[in-house]
Amino acid sequence: MIFVTNSHPSLRFPKKETFRALECVLKLEAVRRFELSVVFVGNRYIRRVNKKFLQHDYTTDVISFPLGEDGSSPLEGELYINLDRARSQAKTYGVTFAEETRRLLIHGALHLLGYKDSTPRTKAVMTRREDEILARLSVTRR
Repeated sequence: MIFVTNSHPSLRFPKKETFRALECVLKLEAVRRFELSVVFVGNRYIRRVNKKFLQHDYTTDVISFPLGEDGSSPLEGELYINLDRARSQAKTYGVTFAEETRRLLIHGALHLLGYKDSTPRTKAVMTRREDEILARLSVTRR
């Protein structure tokens, strides 16, 4: 089950696209049972969450909170997606707002599944997997 809440004051991302992106990740990663909550927020909100729970006093693009035990089934977690950063990063990377938001959803879900990006090697693995999933989403869209 996937729950979606939009707490951003003005930007929106379609629930249907949110479900599609996350379901693609979960299918390709062979996750059958899951309970995920996605909250779309802005810079101010995500900075407060980052500071309160992770002791990082800065804005970020996505935060993932695993809620279940490591390796437990079902997969449980919360994703906070910063739509302000999705918009600015889309311009920086030359992609659409929708594509960047999908990448953030995928990135957050991969973190919940145990993927890391703290070293150049693990970041490369994670980025490659994000690219594979984004490509799969593009193919299934046609």
